[in-house]
Amino acid sequence: MFFRGQTIGKYKIISPLGSGGFGAVYLATDTWIDKKVALKVPHRQSTDFSELLREPRLLASLSHPNIVTILTAEKQQNVFFIVMEYVQGETLEHIIARDGALELPRALDYICQICNAVDHAHRQGVLHRDLRPSNVLVSETGLLKVADFGTSRFLEIAAHGTTVIGSPPYMAPEQFEGKAVFASDLYSLGVTMYQMLTGDLPYQTPAPSDLDRLKRGEMLASARTKNPKIPRALDDVILKAMAPDIPGRYQRAADLLEDVLAVQLAPSRRAPGTPTPARRPAAAPEASSAGVSFGAEAVQDIHSRLRARDTPQPRFCWHCRKPLHARSDRCPFCGEAQ
Repeated sequence: MFFRGQTIGKYKIISPLGSGGFGAVYLATDTWIDKKVALKVPHRQSTDFSELLREPRLLASLSHPNIVTILTAEKQQNVFFIVMEYVQGETLEHIIARDGALELPRALDYICQICNAVDHAHRQGVLHRDLRPSNVLVSETGLLKVADFGTSRFLEIAAHGTTVIGSPPYMAPEQFEGKAVFASDLYSLGVTMYQMLTGDLPYQTPAPSDLDRLKRGEMLASARTKNPKIPRALDDVILKAMAPDIPGRYQRAADLLEDVLAVQLAPSRRAPGTPTPARRPAAAPEASSAGVSFGAEAVQDIHSRLRARDTPQPRFCWHCRKPLHARSDRCPFCGEAQ
């Protein structure tokens, strides 16, 4: 659509950044203020103008440090494009492909930041519907930005997100039937957590014949079978996030965030010399390389063990703005007292 050196309006194209199913993204310079920006150009330019404005209007309703900021939308030389902040860094997908399984502190930091972004979007009534590592940008300072809300929609428009949209390895069972809900994004986040901590997907892309097995949870194996270093409590969180039935899954990103922060703080709470528990409590589901199958009652039990009381509103460090555990008086990221 655009080429290097082309000037469109006040923007000068520097280079292409990538292309997906919904559009191409270019690095450009805003020549008026000499600032680098990202221009997203939808492939379907013939679409009704009000439909083209759907994504920027969705993004305009979201204002959060972990979500890519939209600056404006324009139509120049008969080409519609969205102007967004430019995040200098790489995608989470590239990091996992290069580094494999991430170290636990790094993975927990990334998970918390994604949870914050998803929680904010859901509070505004917005589903992402295509949450995956390639849609998470990691800046050079380690700040994560969730991007590509081109497949998103407001949940209140209909009872469900009724179009079958998403990337099959990350899609919840109900998404294959066009019934996306908030918990569907949390399933996708569970798959992303699994991939960050193991370097691999929990299962291959499901074929149509695999859908019944996916609904029964038979395709999912515990992340600890691929990476025994994963704490058992965190493995439980992943299993709950990826529960095949919606009622047995996390319903809010804030709930998932609270449990991840509890895992993050667990080592510092353990008394010196106290050994790590050798095995999972009897009530938790047993995992095997053949897969794991569990129902709503089992995963609800996991949740009740992970969280001792109702989830409070998320807290953030005054200094680094990263998430805090509800009962923490010191930030686990920068060490500042709260």
